Amino acid sequence: MSAPVITFFNNNGGVGKTSLVYHLAWTYAEQGRRVVAVDLDPQSNLTAAFLPEERLERLWPEQGERKTVYGSISPLLRGTGDIISEPFLEPVSEELALLPGDLELSRFEDELSQQWPDCLDGKERAFRVISAFSRLLAAASAAHRADIVIVDVGPNLGAINRAALVASENVVVPLAPDLLSVQGLLNLGPTLVAWRAQWAERLLKNPDPELHLPTGSMTPLGYVLLQHGVRLGSPVKAYQRWMARIPTVYRASVLRSSGGENIAVADDEHCLAQLKHYRSLMSMAQDARKPVFALRAADGAFGGHQLAALRAYRDFSDLADAVRLRAASDGGGIPSPPG
Repeated sequence: MSAPVITFFNNNGGVGKTSLVYHLAWTYAEQGRRVVAVDLDPQSNLTAAFLPEERLERLWPEQGERKTVYGSISPLLRGTGDIISEPFLEPVSEELALLPGDLELSRFEDELSQQWPDCLDGKERAFRVISAFSRLLAAASAAHRADIVIVDVGPNLGAINRAALVASENVVVPLAPDLLSVQGLLNLGPTLVAWRAQWAERLLKNPDPELHLPTGSMTPLGYVLLQHGVRLGSPVKAYQRWMARIPTVYRASVLRSSGGENIAVADDEHCLAQLKHYRSLMSMAQDARKPVFALRAADGAFGGHQLAALRAYRDFSDLADAVRLRAASDGGGIPSPPG
């Protein structure tokens, strides 16, 4: 059974989505699971979080082969072939590999837009272009023998993200307790519904039964509330209004169901986790190029910082387990680690 592909997606930026994917990838690796983290955001912030600038310069040469997502699909984009058979995986640890992002990936946007309607005419190249991410992720998963593939995408509703979501079995929605996140849900939910239906219609037109195409199920697993303020065990007043709306809006817009009016986020079955902003720990972790829960005294984490780092691991571990169990209930199980 192939590893489940889970994309973290919100068309509202600035909620901490990339940091969430980065830490969750490390958490699964710490648990002993084999992980491929995939950067399909042309801004490539996830790649920059994992790799130092010296390595990025070698991955992104001005001339020559780019060992990135873009390099993997570039033959297809140039019209000289299909995606490469062996994707450019960057080892991060024994369990964790990165499929590096690339600013050049933005060049793929127009091609994806042009080929989307051509799928309805049964054109084989159109299906090869739209399924490029899916087939690339499957190859990366097989090469790394992955238990899970987690994908970071940009904060928009463009053609690159549509192709990324078509390649995904599951979707997790990162949110912040603010107006932009609530408004973003109102756009995101109907978009997921539309993309799912449009891809199902296109699948019926596939002219090549040998071409492996994704189902495009993009099933929502739930949402993660990020950067919420807490004082004396309760959300600060500025956030309470928006937190109160999230359960209802998520159900109505993403799940197309009713309910949630009298449910607090903390009691909502669709809330996978509430994660606080780790503030000074985050900047310390960025300097050390580590997840916050891996910070030690040598990195400047003393006293209270060490305790906060331990709590961070517990928080991310709980989230990783919640995502794993929810994916398993949806039929896309993540194996238990060895031993």
